[in-house]
Amino acid sequence: MGALGASKQKESLPLQVEAEFGDLLISYLEQLGVEYVFGVPGGAIEPFYSALARSERRGGPRAVIARHETGAAFMADGYARNTGKLGVCCATTGPGATNLITGVASAYENNIPMLVITAQTALSTFGRGAFQESSCTGTNTVGLFEYCTRYNTLVSHAGQFEAKLVSAIMTAFQSPGGPVHLSVPLDIMRDRALSPKPNYDLLNLLHKPSLVDDVAVDQFYEELVNAKRPVFLIGDEASEAIGSILTLAVDLDARILVTPHGKGLVSPYHPLFRGVIGFAGHQSARDVLCDTDVDLVVAIGATLGEWASDGWDTESLLTTRMIHVESVEENFTRTPMAKLHVRGRLSSIFDRLVDRFEADQRSKIHAVGDRLQQMEEASGAEKTLHFQMQDVDGFCSDATPIKPQRLMRELPRIFPPHTRYLADSGGSFTWATHYLHPYDRRIAGKRNGRGGLFRASLEFASMGWAIGSAVGTALAEKGCPVVCITGDGSMLMSGQEITVAIQEKLPVVFVILNDSCYGMVRHGQQLTGAEPIGFELPVIDFATFARSMGAESHIIESPEDLLALDVDAICHREGPTLLDVRIDPDEVPPMGMRAKALKQMV
Repeated sequence: MGALGASKQKESLPLQVEAEFGDLLISYLEQLGVEYVFGVPGGAIEPFYSALARSERRGGPRAVIARHETGAAFMADGYARNTGKLGVCCATTGPGATNLITGVASAYENNIPMLVITAQTALSTFGRGAFQESSCTGTNTVGLFEYCTRYNTLVSHAGQFEAKLVSAIMTAFQSPGGPVHLSVPLDIMRDRALSPKPNYDLLNLLHKPSLVDDVAVDQFYEELVNAKRPVFLIGDEASEAIGSILTLAVDLDARILVTPHGKGLVSPYHPLFRGVIGFAGHQSARDVLCDTDVDLVVAIGATLGEWASDGWDTESLLTTRMIHVESVEENFTRTPMAKLHVRGRLSSIFDRLVDRFEADQRSKIHAVGDRLQQMEEASGAEKTLHFQMQDVDGFCSDATPIKPQRLMRELPRIFPPHTRYLADSGGSFTWATHYLHPYDRRIAGKRNGRGGLFRASLEFASMGWAIGSAVGTALAEKGCPVVCITGDGSMLMSGQEITVAIQEKLPVVFVILNDSCYGMVRHGQQLTGAEPIGFELPVIDFATFARSMGAESHIIESPEDLLALDVDAICHREGPTLLDVRIDPDEVPPMGMRAKALKQMV
């Protein structure tokens, strides 16, 4: 995440004279403008929740109570992605801490800045078999977090607390960023802070200069202006610079592709956009890369793992015609064949390139401006997709049960243009990546640096991520509709988190792709010739399930049912709505690349 999200320091209210360490921690969160701490209470972490109760009474950061600790981490993930601030989650000792690990590992794979606070039993009980002990002599939770955090430590003395907290938060925002973990014993948590106020100014410590490799940028510029047919491949880490990137693409008439993670950053109706490359992507995107006239591929903020590189395609993507532009240097290890690696803050690099190009082309700038205006007018006047989808018939089908392709077509048509969409791991992600096209018509210019209208969590690909993250997103993006697209399998894993949206009165729309199976497992077995086993799920009436918890719900069996919804009422009600969408179970998701990769793995 490139920005901290807190434009100015929130004035901290005075703490009690003898503050506990929980109060001191919350004071640091206030410096960063953090509003929520996601978690589940328990005995060993109760002092921190007492501090949160005091904070809430005075209007400071407050607790949001999840139903499972994994859901709390997913909520913190969604909040961080959409605010640029620190996501914060917490859990008690033992199983509370271990339940967090899946959500923390997911954030680790996606470089989400997250502070994870877990409790320990009192130091004096270590090694004595205390209830839920998870010290180094028990189930060692600090050891378990070692491989999914950027900073991980036990606070063994009261004097360590503040310095370790500040070090952890600074590490969360370094490059690469990610989760950081403090394990705090109960007696340390109850101890009194030496000072009730912070000794460090975090906003000052976290300020980053805009570092740029000038020599590499000069080389990059020469490659760009001399390229005959350039292509831009945009990943999610390009979000802070997306406006300048798109402006430069228009200036250069460069074709635009995105990785699955970068899908939400570019309007699907952009005249230069040719689709998603990689898992569940578009044939037109592959065709662009296979075009022998393409002499330069610029990968920007893209991790280029399996799903984003079309299964490590070394024939048309990972080749010597690539230039890789990154702020996260470890991503360069995926592209050793690239002709040039450009390091630095992406917004600084592309702002500089746009200024230089337009200065060099000043005699032609009127023509460039005219072209930009023409493209914006064309995009606004006509909704034209300039890429090739796999099944156009399914996309337009009126059949019952509803085709998932048709469902994805209609969602952006019935929900407002500023709706945020989250797609869960599994079939939900494949259908949404290929067929969901929100009506973002922006062509270029300055943009919100916190990402776009579509989010997914790949690499670790945790089922249920979108359910929890939708809650965090709704708390971050107040006033914006949030649509969570998930499957019946994910719902059975994490559906209880809907009650958090009920309790918080969040108008999240949960769209359940209900086909009574683990759809990606079922179709993956068919595509790879594996034995059909373990994919069946019982027939579930999720609409009744939602109503039993107090949420509005509707059963959707046909396009007519979907189009009959009162979407305005759904978006403005105080609480979530669940759409139990009975999709055609025989429709095969666009997952051929994944099936091919599985066959090749020996």
